[in-house]
Amino acid sequence: MQRHNLVPFRRKPLILAVAIAIFFVIAITAGVALFCSPLLTKYVESDTFRVKMEEETAKGLHFPRGRYARIRRTGVFTAQSDRFEADNGRKAMRSLDAHGITAKFNPWGMFLRQWRLDDVHVQSGEVEIQIYEAHPELVKPKPWFAIFLPNRVYLEKIQSEQANITWRFRGERAGFFGTQLLITPHGRDFEYVATGGRMKMAPAPDLELRRTHILITKTFLTLYDLDLASDSRSDESIRAQGHAGLGQDKSIDAKANFNSVPLRQWLPAEWKGRLKGSAFGDIHWTGKDPKLESSSGEGSLRIHNGRIDDVPLLNKLAELAQKKSFERLDLNECSLSFAWRYPEIEIKDITIEEKGKFRIEGEISIKRPVLRGTIKLGLSREYLDWLPKILKKYLADAQAGTYGRMCIYPERLMNPGRTSASASLNFSRNRPALISVSYFVSSAIG
Repeated sequence: MQRHNLVPFRRKPLILAVAIAIFFVIAITAGVALFCSPLLTKYVESDTFRVKMEEETAKGLHFPRGRYARIRRTGVFTAQSDRFEADNGRKAMRSLDAHGITAKFNPWGMFLRQWRLDDVHVQSGEVEIQIYEAHPELVKPKPWFAIFLPNRVYLEKIQSEQANITWRFRGERAGFFGTQLLITPHGRDFEYVATGGRMKMAPAPDLELRRTHILITKTFLTLYDLDLASDSRSDESIRAQGHAGLGQDKSIDAKANFNSVPLRQWLPAEWKGRLKGSAFGDIHWTGKDPKLESSSGEGSLRIHNGRIDDVPLLNKLAELAQKKSFERLDLNECSLSFAWRYPEIEIKDITIEEKGKFRIEGEISIKRPVLRGTIKLGLSREYLDWLPKILKKYLADAQAGTYGRMCIYPERLMNPGRTSASASLNFSRNRPALISVSYFVSSAIG
């Protein structure tokens, strides 16, 4: 008897499982029927749905309002709109103007109370980004039944083959233009990855963008990587990484390095044909805020295959020395290092040399309005004949008071193994001018 009584209890879990399965089948069937219904198509393409999506999209992207063009349903879970635009953004995006929008809706997001769009494709568009300070957003009261409805738009990713990412720099419009853009969520904020296109940010020259990856949150702007070049097919590279605080902490810490960068692109028009070479180096910038007045840092610069040609000063020097070779300098070595803590700048380890002609070494310190330092000049023997002529004119001008008070004294030969004569220039606004007429020249210019 007991065994017969246990049979109904054993059947109950099976009956419950079958009932749940039937419920899900009915729910899925009803859902498919709903999504395939012409009534749903009519609702999706109505002004009521468009206004609702404008509100939710604007809220999800942190804009006060947004505007969609007419929405068209193109599939069971896909829809299109010719345009979406919004401005006066409260967070990283200041404005957005997107064209040719296709979005894929994920119905499972309804269970998470989300209007979930798994894939948003934008044919072309423009995003203006900004550095912002986080402020609490106003929460509007909602009706009681709102707890059963989606409460935000969630974008899995936004892709565009032709986009402009812009910002304001020194009052001018700057940015990445014609780039492939991928935007993905990072909590309540967004990450931006851009590939290809060009960067325009005066006074720097236009540069090709290989790739950049940026995250902007309410507390930090993080630049994971920035890779630029004047020609993306060359070995040239300009790389940068860093972060900047956006809240109470506004500190900045950024590093950059550059390799095989042609000088021509960075020179004023009148110097493009006169100074040639490739620049290598690095720079590290830190500060309690982005202002120059609170900054400090260090860096180095090396010029490979440097050439100076058709410079008025060199032409005049060649005329005085009666040496045509002074009209053009082919630099075998050109390098320096620098460090600053505003307003003081130190330029150290200065080395400029053309083998068989001259070598310059020294250091300079600038602390406005004071300029001081030491510059040493070494010349090979064949270039010494002109030196007395230059010194004679220099001394005549000095005695006439052109350079202020002057003292003359002999000095020993510097680096006798390297050159036949050397010169050293020590200058400061706070010291008198000194000059020697022997092999080694030491001068302080006020």
